[in-house]
Amino acid sequence: MKIKSWLVPATALLAGALASPSFAQVVKIAHIDPYSGPIANLNANGVATMKYSLDLASKNAWAGPGITFELVSFDGKGSAQDSLLQFKAATDQGIRYIYQSLSSSIGLALIDAVNRYNERNPGKEVLFFSPTDQASEMTNEKCSFWFFRFDLNVEMRSEAMAAFLAKDQSIKKIYMINMNYSTGQQISRDVRAALKRKRPDVEIVGDDLHAMLQVKDFTPYVAKMRASGADAIVTGNWSSDLTLLLKAMKEAGLKTPMYTYNAQTTGIPTALAAAGSDNVKVLNYWLANQNPKTHAALSDPFKAKYDDDFTQIPWYNSVRMLTQAMKTAKSTEPVAVARAMEGLKITSLNGEIEMRKQDHQLLQQLVIGEWTKVNGKDVVFDLEKTGWGFKPIDRLEPYVSAMPTSCQMKRPA
Repeated sequence: MKIKSWLVPATALLAGALASPSFAQVVKIAHIDPYSGPIANLNANGVATMKYSLDLASKNAWAGPGITFELVSFDGKGSAQDSLLQFKAATDQGIRYIYQSLSSSIGLALIDAVNRYNERNPGKEVLFFSPTDQASEMTNEKCSFWFFRFDLNVEMRSEAMAAFLAKDQSIKKIYMINMNYSTGQQISRDVRAALKRKRPDVEIVGDDLHAMLQVKDFTPYVAKMRASGADAIVTGNWSSDLTLLLKAMKEAGLKTPMYTYNAQTTGIPTALAAAGSDNVKVLNYWLANQNPKTHAALSDPFKAKYDDDFTQIPWYNSVRMLTQAMKTAKSTEPVAVARAMEGLKITSLNGEIEMRKQDHQLLQQLVIGEWTKVNGKDVVFDLEKTGWGFKPIDRLEPYVSAMPTSCQMKRPA
């Protein structure tokens, strides 16, 4: 299916309008994520994207003249306890904007901490942004006026995944394999439920949940996949749990098409190339090859500076929305900024995005890409210098994945 590209002028993405106030002000943003430990490498691209986006915001006065930004790093070490200590360190320094990603369980702990802090410190409130945490409860029963999410939640992503799978009438049997933690469990449950509505004829022939980041050999799982006769494999695995799964599939010669949530994240493209994979698809919000010229305006300077791929769109979108909210509110005070961000719509790389007022959940397009060798035509950008990238093959409008929310948000007077 030929998809429609979002034609966003590069100048509109790189330039920002000028607005009051006109005084000089540095807005500090605390980033609490693993800067050490086994998943620190996954943090690097997001940090680079955040710094790059904040540099653009400062240089082009996205929030207004005189307003610049500084990212302050705090090592959460991948643990809720350490992240909460770092949150206290950030607030002790007077920082009023907090970012965290890579763990919904840590994100949920921080939501509680932010709520408590703001209740006890009126006039010194902080806002909490997550570019990539996906637990559904964060914008449902645990929603907070002080929290904004720039990823889609698991239920929304799984609804979209099921919609893509349902279109392919050749798929009759699906095997699911996921990491045994909250997000993996939700993917298993939500994809199954969505397929039951959209394609009741599809049979789930396997549904494995395995220990997170502990399996060293996926050969037994691959043997089960082969024996199941599955037409497609669906996985939310990431990091070594995806690279080792790909390795085991290569060694077993299993070519069953795989639908993934995280095949574009750090290290996975290299593993795909090493495995000689040509049957892997990814669900994402934006792929570079949707509109190469527009993407190049941002990605070329980024790659020149960081020697990495510009793929973490939620980090960029969060900065675009934060600065637009500041400009609209004519203030950097968190309460005013939060109110301005509610219902805010902007045009970004992946078309129009909207921060839903009811639950502070970003609504955005989703696209499916197929791992394909660079050909200079519909695949111009590769990933991790592999000579391979993702070719967009289908796209869903934001309303398709915009699931209802159970959020009953309490707003400050």
